[in-house]
Amino acid sequence: MDNRSTEADRAPDPAGRPPTMLDAVLPVVVLIALLATTIVLFGAQAMDGPLQVALLLSAAFAALVALKNGFAMTAVADAAIGGVTTAMAPIFMLLAIGALIGTWNMAGTIPSVVDFGIRLMSPTWFYLATAVVCATVGLITGSSWTTAGTLGVAFVGMSKVMGLPVEVTAGAVICGAYFGDKMTPLSETTILVPKLVGRGLTVAQHVRNVFWTSGPALAISLVIFFFMGLNAQPQGRLDTAAAQEALGNVFHLSVLNLLPLLLLLIFTVKQIPPFLALLGSALFAGILATFTQHAAVTAFVHEPSLGPIATGLKAIFSAMATGFVCRSGAPVIDELFTRGGMASMLSTVWLILGALSYAAIMEHAGFLRRIITPVVTRAKRRGSLILAVNSTGIGLNVVAGDVYVADVLPSRMFRDEFARRGLAPQTLARAVEDAGTVTAVLVPWNTSGAYTAGVLGVATGAYLPYCFFNILSPILDVLYGFIGFKVPTVAQAGAPSDDAEPR
Repeated sequence: MDNRSTEADRAPDPAGRPPTMLDAVLPVVVLIALLATTIVLFGAQAMDGPLQVALLLSAAFAALVALKNGFAMTAVADAAIGGVTTAMAPIFMLLAIGALIGTWNMAGTIPSVVDFGIRLMSPTWFYLATAVVCATVGLITGSSWTTAGTLGVAFVGMSKVMGLPVEVTAGAVICGAYFGDKMTPLSETTILVPKLVGRGLTVAQHVRNVFWTSGPALAISLVIFFFMGLNAQPQGRLDTAAAQEALGNVFHLSVLNLLPLLLLLIFTVKQIPPFLALLGSALFAGILATFTQHAAVTAFVHEPSLGPIATGLKAIFSAMATGFVCRSGAPVIDELFTRGGMASMLSTVWLILGALSYAAIMEHAGFLRRIITPVVTRAKRRGSLILAVNSTGIGLNVVAGDVYVADVLPSRMFRDEFARRGLAPQTLARAVEDAGTVTAVLVPWNTSGAYTAGVLGVATGAYLPYCFFNILSPILDVLYGFIGFKVPTVAQAGAPSDDAEPR
């Protein structure tokens, strides 16, 4: 090894120099230019690799600017690696969801939900029911990701059979899932944001205050979905009897097939870590399939020379690794249930790694703080201050590509200003959640957007116009800020400050 190169890497000040506004803005301009180029050139196929390359190139450019400012190469590299390590939990969840979709299809869990759904649901109220069910499951599980990756997949499958637009169904799934995620103390972000804001704010206070924007946003969304259902005109709808017959020819449809879903809910209530809960339910579904779906498992493996035990083991590993392949002979049914596997999530994992590498370098070099600071100082009135928080959260979801960055930075950077102006901490916490948490799913290269598009099989740009809840939440929060509705002050909330005397 060349010792001189090692010493050269360590020569610059690890802290670096404070960036100029030009330093901070240039990496953002490069990011936007590269992302726009890939989308124009590749369209919907940009997510298959070009978008990831654009993110990594943007991260490299940000690193060069950081090096120019005196940051050590090792410090920049460590920052990028540190940013990637924060994504380990979401990446493991992604892989587990991929395995779960594969085995749930093989076990007949998703096909059974689809079968029951097309028996019970009418296109008139399908969107409304989808949002309500997903909101309920989101409240129980505390995870929009789990809700989208399980029942969300089933509802999208139902909409295909019923001839309804999958992008509208995906929007209904997301609206319900994110409402549930925001309104339950089981959610990671709902727990995290009050801690970041501090000043004595409890999760219960936060949830009560968030309801004033989330409740009306969901109610308006449900009304819109109801009227959309009334005007729904199914296109290419399969004959219900024919669809059920095709499903029955491949799967043994039974209430027993719902056991993996029940097990997942039990794991969630018992607060089993999400990765273990998802992987455990996926493995259970695979084992269950060897007993309840013998014909489907045998057709999937398609190796008559193997014995029943070897066939079952190979089916479980294959469904979890590369996904289940349905062989019904009916093209629509085969396309619908040939899905899943950890391998199907790898392009999304790649996207997350690129986005978080870029975000970590931008934060470590001080570029994000340099951009945000003028926004904080120029917000002179209450309404403009709340608008600044929402704008910052949305902007960070676009620029940094991660919901945690969009929640953490505004919580830290605006808390002193809110306290100085006498605004209660729950006002800041609600603004952070209404913008940072719920709009992440609307950005294709954001971890939330990439995950949701991957599991639902619907492009982010396609479902975005129908995510009414996610669009309305920040709008209502800003509106409340300007008119002074449900914007508690410290005096009204009785919230202690950080330097208050302990009782």
